[in-house]
This record gives sequence, structure tokens and C-alpha cells, in this order.
Amino acid sequence: MRVKLKLFASLRPLLAGAKNGEILVDLDAGATPQTLIERFALPREQVHLILVNGFYVAPDAAGERALEEGDEVAMWPPVAGG
Repeated sequence: MRVKLKLFASLRPLLAGAKNGEILVDLDAGATPQTLIERFALPREQVHLILVNGFYVAPDAAGERALEEGDEVAMWPPVAGG
């Protein structure tokens, strides 16, 4: 199956070969957001917010939420403001 992975802010440079922080990824059935984190060696402590098709996935559930063909996975690092 193929999904779109989008990384934002300080995670964006970690996705080599991506255009504008986006890349299409071929995955095996049963893959999860955690699969993407591991495949692209993203620092787990820096993946703070995960959305699949615009819906929040808690960090502790990243290994449980199965992805489907055409899903869009977006990830952000912790953000501070003031």
C-alpha cells in the first residue's frame, strides 16, 4: 500500500529526498505510524503530534493504528510559543 508522509518544522530535514517535507511511501499491510518513525529513523522523542487523515493519534498508540492505502500521515515535533 502507499501512504503520504508529511513532516513539519524541525522534522522536515530528516526526510531525505522529500519535496516540501512530503513523500509517498510504499508499506506492507499492517504498517502503523510507528513503522514510519522507525523506517525513517525519526527521533521518537521529537515526534510529538501525529495525525492520520487529520485525526489525532496519541503517541503511545502510534504502533497500534493500522494504516490503509491512501492515508496521509503528518508528524510535528513539540512546539512552544509565547
